[in-house]
Amino acid sequence: MLSSRLPKDLSPSPFFAELERAKAESAPFIDMTVSTPVKAGLPVELDAAVDEGRGSFDCWNPDAAGWKSAREAVVEYYRERGGNFTAGQILLTASTSEAYSVLFKTFCDSGDVILTPMPGYPLLDTLAQLEHLECAPYFLQLKREKSSFRFVLDSDSLLAAPEKAKILLLVSPHNPTGHCVSREEWNIAVRFCEENDMVLVVDEVFGDYGFSNKVSRTWKYVFGTCHPERQSIYETSQLVDLVELGSKEQDLWDAGGNDLINLPENGPKCPIFWLNGLSKAVGSPQLKLGWMAFYAPRERFEEIRAALEFVEDAYLSVSAPAQALGTALLKQSAAYESRVKGRLLQNWQTLREAFSAKYCPEVLGGWYAVVRLGEDDEELTLRLLKEKHVLVQPGFFFDFDEDGWVVISLLQEPATFKEAVQRMKAL
Repeated sequence: MLSSRLPKDLSPSPFFAELERAKAESAPFIDMTVSTPVKAGLPVELDAAVDEGRGSFDCWNPDAAGWKSAREAVVEYYRERGGNFTAGQILLTASTSEAYSVLFKTFCDSGDVILTPMPGYPLLDTLAQLEHLECAPYFLQLKREKSSFRFVLDSDSLLAAPEKAKILLLVSPHNPTGHCVSREEWNIAVRFCEENDMVLVVDEVFGDYGFSNKVSRTWKYVFGTCHPERQSIYETSQLVDLVELGSKEQDLWDAGGNDLINLPENGPKCPIFWLNGLSKAVGSPQLKLGWMAFYAPRERFEEIRAALEFVEDAYLSVSAPAQALGTALLKQSAAYESRVKGRLLQNWQTLREAFSAKYCPEVLGGWYAVVRLGEDDEELTLRLLKEKHVLVQPGFFFDFDEDGWVVISLLQEPATFKEAVQRMKAL
């Protein structure tokens, strides 16, 4: 009776059933899996946003792409960070998960393949399965750089992509490894998509929380290389805020009726989508508002936008209160980013001081870190909970290719985080 989209067995695995029993029986434990700032003492100020947006809560102006005022608030969010999108390049969704669903419906047929990173977040496989799609992995590999270790893109693994691959998904910053896409890795990914007529999708929900000047938001790689003066800057691997350079008039393309779109003439030949939302930008997953910002070659842009809006118009799932609150809350996003990033950096410093670089790879951004403690990660996770009263996530949950990895959140309150790290070291 049930759809073949669903797993044949929906019951918890024996491990997770045992983990739930251990949580119920454990003394109070430190939760190192906390995934939202709301639960970590970092809520965004909602009262002012509610007061500002309340007048629009009972409005209903259906627009497949989302209210223009809300899309312009997203444009301003990018502009504060050096981006040059226009409202015509933004489509609102109820979440990043829904954005994936829209893209899968727009570009894929049943049985097509999505290339996803391994290790990686397991939700991506579920979202693909629910659309009758398959996932095939490419890999992030651990690389030594002088005295540190960090994850990098294994570009050779892309060559094993099945013929029916339609979308390459990058996650930057990556959950859970903290990998961020470098300029060199970006060029490899774009070239691969161009050569194989694929769509490039970048999940950058943690994009505001980068720690390193070695990398940048990937849309800067696109909109900063289309003119000779910009190209010379990037050839020296110096990442420059695009606001300093400004948009060039020839980048703006009129899609009709003075609907200006920032599409560099000599940009990539593949469509590119960047996914984000209020869940991380202002720590508010409960408000259910996400968005896609996109680029496409000029000759394909209108066809793609029309297809996306056709899919979105079938659902119109973004509520009026979400759009009104999003418009108000994004004004706070820069200040909120600063608060959260301060805690993330403090906790990351605590972690790297506690564990050798060999067992604690460098985090370039995001809310998570991984530590290799050298034994079976299922047993390790249970022991940490039962003996040290610290809850972590096991590496197998993210498809690490070797045992002994655990995944921890960097969001926890710093004193609590430090106590949990000391307990982990003492196991």
